[in-house]
Amino acid sequence: MKIGILSRKASLYSTSRLMEAAQERGHDVRVVNYLRCYMDITAERPSVIYQDLVADRNATEEELQFDAVIPRIGASYTYYGTAVVRQFEMMGTFSAGQSDGITQARDKLRSMQLLSRAGVGLPTTTFAHSTRHTKGLIDRVGGPPVVVKLLEGTQGVGVVLAETRKAAESVIGAFRQLDANILVQEYIKEAGGEDLRAIVVGKKVVAAMVRRAAPGDFRSNLHQGGTAEGIELTTEERRTAIRAAATMGLSVAGVDMLRAERGPVVIEVNSSPGLEGVEGATGVDVAGKVIEFIERRVGTG
Repeated sequence: MKIGILSRKASLYSTSRLMEAAQERGHDVRVVNYLRCYMDITAERPSVIYQDLVADRNATEEELQFDAVIPRIGASYTYYGTAVVRQFEMMGTFSAGQSDGITQARDKLRSMQLLSRAGVGLPTTTFAHSTRHTKGLIDRVGGPPVVVKLLEGTQGVGVVLAETRKAAESVIGAFRQLDANILVQEYIKEAGGEDLRAIVVGKKVVAAMVRRAAPGDFRSNLHQGGTAEGIELTTEERRTAIRAAATMGLSVAGVDMLRAERGPVVIEVNSSPGLEGVEGATGVDVAGKVIEFIERRVGTG
């Protein structure tokens, strides 16, 4: 089978692991920088053209043909990256991460709205344009402490815990002065600085870990100094993760959850979950699980 990994760097851990897993199973795999692609949107014969700019000014061009693609689209290039994924879908190429699902998951507000409609457990969340609604934003989530999140933030950046009403008002006011879109969420105190990440492939949770915040921080992201170890999820947690991924329209996803007294609540669905942390914590060959899923869906070619 010919598999394309849409990633800006072949040296990234997740990209290299996916490539290694595909090669181990005898597939013809290639890493393609999606920013070097352009699209020919032609009736009945859409195509994606890759331009090799490494060599010299006489860059070579080729039309890309794959049986399947694995999108690893960076947050900064969501719009163009998903356009490339969508073009492959128009060509009949199977994608391990659907373009609509990637777009929906990257929009934190839209993802929360979709999960809410589907009945997936969530932290109480508020959103507004004007600082005039600050009191309502805070009161609706149960009052301080509250979590203030930038809609455009990733890997724990732009997430602030405001422990008092005055602090919350100051943070919200500062973000709005910068014309930044924010969410205000209830603080799940009982989570104790821990969250769960479940990796969903197809309709199964293939690996899960608990992440713990570094001392003095409430964010459990590994990029922020958190630690992780493998964990066995409860039946309810597994069902919640699978339902959240399906609601986003994603076949491969990382679902982040908190353990609240009322049950698991989803805080984010990641369309391109990193593999290094979860493979290291669990010992599970997650990259291999993704390739096996593609084989089941597309066949061995």
